Amino acid sequence: MTIIIPLNPIRKSFPDPVPCRPGSLTRRSPVPHRRPVRAPGLRACLFGVSKSTKGTYSRAVAETSPLDPLASGFLADLGAVRVASDYTVRNYRQALEEFSEWHRGGAAGAAPDWVALSRDHFRQYLRWLGRKRLGRASVRLRLSALRTFYRHLLQQKAVVEQPVRGLRVPKEERRLPRFLSVPDMERLLQAPLEEHRRLQSAADTDSAPDPTEWLRDAAVLELIYSAGLRVSEVCGLRVDQVDLNGQTLRVLGKGRKERVIPFGGPALAALEAYWRWIGPQQKPSDPVFQGRGGVPLSPIRVQTRLKRYLAQAGLDPALTPHKLRHSFATHLLEDGADLRAVQELLGHKNLKTTEVYTHVTVERLKAVYAAAHPRA
Repeated sequence: MTIIIPLNPIRKSFPDPVPCRPGSLTRRSPVPHRRPVRAPGLRACLFGVSKSTKGTYSRAVAETSPLDPLASGFLADLGAVRVASDYTVRNYRQALEEFSEWHRGGAAGAAPDWVALSRDHFRQYLRWLGRKRLGRASVRLRLSALRTFYRHLLQQKAVVEQPVRGLRVPKEERRLPRFLSVPDMERLLQAPLEEHRRLQSAADTDSAPDPTEWLRDAAVLELIYSAGLRVSEVCGLRVDQVDLNGQTLRVLGKGRKERVIPFGGPALAALEAYWRWIGPQQKPSDPVFQGRGGVPLSPIRVQTRLKRYLAQAGLDPALTPHKLRHSFATHLLEDGADLRAVQELLGHKNLKTTEVYTHVTVERLKAVYAAAHPRA
């Protein structure tokens, strides 16, 4: 049976792009001409982490972390050997540092001796976390970091057992993901170019704003929604991962797993408009979306720009880029896409993770039924 998946169900057209600079981009020449990119320094790697600097953050952590050699070695191994994301390395480092601080502030008054710790130590730590009233996900993340650390120590033969094994943790919360409706999504996707037009009409001819950032933002939002990308994936996207002719992306997701995702016509038009404008040719390994100074666009920058467009569209500025991914999955399922196909597009390892979106659509159907049926 052939499954037809709507690539982008609501985006039928893209606003006319800003006139391009000399030189053009055609479907037969997918690599645009752009200015060269400067390599980011250590500060950019630490505070503006991107996938293009993969492993730099992990090495920097190993060199600067106040943790003991066992923990520092684990973090270095996590980033370099197991190829964990920089975000995972950062979260695990924070978890180990927090446990170490807790242990220093307790009766022991010293850094933890990981080999000598018992299950009772970790039970006390979990009770301490409970008094802090942390969310279930936060507690589970901390325990996951400790479990992974001890599995590493067991493999290195530094310990003979895992004291964190078998500890009871709070059940995972099953919250329904928030998403934007189709009309709200339409308003958000139009917001960047509408803002630029408004600024352009209010400015003098000599002081008209450079449209680069607005064209880039329009392409970023379109691509996240059209392909269901994580913000880290869109920021880490390289030129050679984009096939304009086939309208597909080669994306490296969690665990460095590669997947090929189609994207729709409006996203293609937005990307071509951005590439036509920014000009000079760049290497296939260079980032698709650049920030100031030619460095890869950072997730924090995407979040900051999104807030202003959400406010402009009359939507909640607290929404994150991940809500566009939620909207992508929900709209596909509402339009009849197969659940397993959506799982592949999202890059979910487990179908159970994707099934949460079916609950969203069922809840919406119930709401429609309750509002419309005379005997609901």
